Formats: sequence, C-alpha cells, structure tokens
Amino acid sequence: MKTKKTIITLFTSLFMMVLCFASTNLSAQAKKETAKTKECCMMKDGKMMHHKDGVTMPMEKNMTMKNGTVCMVNGECVMKDGKKMTMKEGECMDMNGKMDHCKKQDPKATIYTCSMHPEVTSDKPGKCPKCGMELVKKK
Repeated sequence: MKTKKTIITLFTSLFMMVLCFASTNLSAQAKKETAKTKECCMMKDGKMMHHKDGVTMPMEKNMTMKNGTVCMVNGECVMKDGKKMTMKEGECMDMNGKMDHCKKQDPKATIYTCSMHPEVTSDKPGKCPKCGMELVKKK
C-alpha cells in the first residue's frame, strides 16, 4: 500500500513538472511571436506604411495611437498636446505612440509580395489583405 502511494506521488510530481515546462515553453514562444509582429506605422520609401502581423502595406487612413497621437497618411503626426511632427524615412511609431527607427531587414531574409499590389510585403507566405491573392517570393 505504501509503495502504491509513493508511485502515485512520484507520478503526480513528474506530471506537474512536465506541465510547468510545457507552459513555460509556450509562454516564451508567445512572447517571441509578439515581439516579432509589433504593430506600427512607418515612413518607408516616402510613403506611410502600416505594419501588422508581419505584413507591411500602405496606410489608407489615419491611425490613432494609444497615447492619443494621430498619424496621418501624409506622414504628419499630431500629438495629444497639439504638437506636430513629420515622420522621416525609416522612422516608426508603435501603437503606444513611441518613436523609434525601424530595424533594418536582414538582406538574406525572404520577402513575400503580392503580384497585383507590390507595395504589400510580408516576412512569411500568406494572402494579400487587399485582394486575397497568394503572396509570392520577391526576387
């Protein structure tokens, strides 16, 4: 009887360790994915672009950030206090309203684009958000 209790206790302990490891691993993967797919607006090639879920496409409407800053399709940003600034090439603003310089993309990285909408790019295969066509590797 005592041996049976010991086996059950060991099995339960092992099971709890496996669960803890699995949840830690999933949590780390989720954080990695979140960091990789940061949503922001940016000035790229003289145009305001919206980056979300690994896809970059032209901004079609003004965006209001969480801090009240409004980024307009012409590149002008109006802060909550009324101050205005114009985004320069390579600058990004995340959804919290924090300015940053966009990270340069690895030149070896594979880029996918829409054959009908070349301004739409992605770091992974998928569908064009404008027309639904499959994204193809950029040459």
